[in-house]
Amino acid sequence: MTKQTILVLNGPNLNLLGQREPGVYGAQTLADVENLCRAACERHGYTLDFRQSNHEGALIDALHAAGADQAAGTLAGVVFNAGAYTHTSVALHDAIKGAQVKVIELHISNVHAREPFRHHSYLSPVSAGVLCGFGVHGYAMAIAALAAT
Repeated sequence: MTKQTILVLNGPNLNLLGQREPGVYGAQTLADVENLCRAACERHGYTLDFRQSNHEGALIDALHAAGADQAAGTLAGVVFNAGAYTHTSVALHDAIKGAQVKVIELHISNVHAREPFRHHSYLSPVSAGVLCGFGVHGYAMAIAALAAT
């Protein structure tokens, strides 16, 4: 039997990890995060599909495809760091809900300890769980959560 995949989907500006506000997001790069996720997937017996896009439509397309893959039994779920789209995108909410894909919403920083506009998430109501404030280690925690369910 083929291993299931976990999709780790990263939204806008995450390509700037390691250089954008390292005091908030840390010094690790997106390549470091991908390596961390690959190791976590291997520990739990999954393969990794790791993506980043600054374009909302590309993220929506990925969620639609993930829903189909999950229904086909080839995808365990999605770890989704939607970045600022978390706080603005009804379209991403609708994509998750419509595709019926299992999503763990992830934030590197503790969004509730930051600016008030970051306190609201359009994704939380349609996500299986939310992790925030654990730095990039939250990605491995989210992968472990998907593996446990």
